[in-house]
Amino acid sequence: MASIRPLGNRYRAFVKVDGRRATKVFDTKRAALAWAQEQEAQLAGTELPDKTLEEAFKRYSDEVTPGKRGGHWDRVRIARFIREDRIAKRRILSLSQNDMAEWRDARLKLVKPATVAREMNLISAVLEVARLEWRWLKESPMRDVKQPPKPKGRARRISPEEVEALAQAFDVWDTLKTDTQRHRVGLAFLFALETAMRSGEICELRWTDVHLDERYVTVRTSKNGDSRDVPLTARAVQILRALPLGFGPVFGLSASKRDGLFRKVRDGVPTIANLHFHDARAEAVWRLSKKLDILELARVIGHRNLSSLLIYYRATAAELAKKLA
Repeated sequence: MASIRPLGNRYRAFVKVDGRRATKVFDTKRAALAWAQEQEAQLAGTELPDKTLEEAFKRYSDEVTPGKRGGHWDRVRIARFIREDRIAKRRILSLSQNDMAEWRDARLKLVKPATVAREMNLISAVLEVARLEWRWLKESPMRDVKQPPKPKGRARRISPEEVEALAQAFDVWDTLKTDTQRHRVGLAFLFALETAMRSGEICELRWTDVHLDERYVTVRTSKNGDSRDVPLTARAVQILRALPLGFGPVFGLSASKRDGLFRKVRDGVPTIANLHFHDARAEAVWRLSKKLDILELARVIGHRNLSSLLIYYRATAAELAKKLA
C-alpha cells in the first residue's frame, strides 16, 4: 500500500507490498505519487506500463467508442485533445489531481463550463478504462477533481411567429415538401415540436418503428439507453405521411447534415436569434404539459428523474395561477 506524507516542504513516499518496503523523498507530491505507483507495481510483480495520455486516448478511440452511443462526438473531442492539449503528451503515471485541476482552470478561460464538464467526463472515462481494463495505472488523477458549476438550463420559448418564419424559410409551411434535405430538416424541426423527441432520435427513426394506425413511434435507444414509445399528434402523423417510405431513416438525414442545414437556414431568418434545434424539445414539453400529467409527460419524453423535467417545464406563476382559479 502506498502513502504520501508531507516532510517539511518536501514529500516522502512510502510503499509496502507483501512485507516488502520502499521509501523515497521528493520535491513535489506529483513526483512522489508517480514513483509510489511504479514501486508498488514492481514490488507486486506487476510493473505499470509507461504510457502517455495520448496513447490512452487513441486506444479508447479505437476500442471503446465504436460501441458507444455518441461515440462520434467522443472521437471528435479526442482528436482535439491530441491536436491541441499539451497535457495529452504527459505520462499518465506522472499526472496528479493538481495537474488536472490546472488543466480545467486553463480550459475554462477558453470555452464554456458545459464544454469543460463534457471533456472532463471523457477524460475520466478514458482513465477509468485504462485503470480497470488495461492496468495502466492504480488511481485516476481525475478522481475528486471538481467539475465547473453547471449553467442554468435554457428557458428559450419559441413563438408561433418564429415557427412560421422558420417553416417558411425551409419551404414547408404551406405544403409539407420532402424533395430536398432542406425540406426534411424543416419537417424534422416541426416534428420535434409535436413529439419532444431529440434531434438524434428523429434522425435515427426507422419506418419499422413507425406505427401510424396506432399513432405512435418507438425510440429504440434514447439518451439514457432506454427505449420508449412516443404518441403522435395529428400534425405529427401528417408529417410522417408526407415522407416517402423506404428502407433507410425516415427523415433521410444524418445528425451532422441536420445540424449544418438547420444553422444555415436559421441564420438567414432576420427575425430569429439565439434559437437551437433542441429548443423545439423544450417547447414541445411545455405544450405537452398542458395535456398530460407529470408521470405521462416523463414517460413520453424519456426522463427517469421527475426533477429533471424542471429543465424543460417552465410555466410562469401567472400561468399556474389560472389553474387555481
